[in-house]
Amino acid sequence: NSDCLDSFLRAMARRKLSKQSEFKPDPRQNSLSGLFHVTQLQKQRMLKWTLYVLTGILLLTIQDVIMSRVSIFGATTDLPVVYILLITVIEGVDVGSLFVLFASTIYYFSGSAPGPYCIGLLCAVGIIATLLRQAYLRRTKASIVICAGIALTIYEMGLFVVGIGLGLTRWDRVFSFLITAGYSFGVMVLLYPLINKIGLIGGTTWKE
Repeated sequence: NSDCLDSFLRAMARRKLSKQSEFKPDPRQNSLSGLFHVTQLQKQRMLKWTLYVLTGILLLTIQDVIMSRVSIFGATTDLPVVYILLITVIEGVDVGSLFVLFASTIYYFSGSAPGPYCIGLLCAVGIIATLLRQAYLRRTKASIVICAGIALTIYEMGLFVVGIGLGLTRWDRVFSFLITAGYSFGVMVLLYPLINKIGLIGGTTWKE
């Protein structure tokens, strides 16, 4: 009887050990490399937004240092607005809405914007242009540039109306605002290939 009891106890012990080894939990990975692991897609998207930021800084610098001193028929370009609206339409309404809000706010606090009202104007025309483009037009270079260009023109006219209301400009200056929109639209056409190429890094976040 004692031999049978010993055999039974040994069998139970072996069974218990096999269950413990079978359900052994996975080892935890607490290494720094695991905590700070970045996928290839994340790296590409970080690169995209870094290039976006650097492009914006470059255009803002060119506008403040060079173009602000150039006047052709009483007007010049509006490079930061071209940059903001073009990226907004390219990125689509989901990402573009957040981008235009942050970018226009930074533009205002940079000291280059005409006033705080530029934030509301840029957000309104940028989001509406993006929604209309996605709802009614195929995603092509022409549709993106045209929608962003219309938003640009409405923005410049919005600045004119606000300027009249605040007594900052005169009615006979309306053509200067229209010419500024025309110059800026020409720059937008030239800038599109670069911005679009940057936007394709890491894949697209918009869905048609």
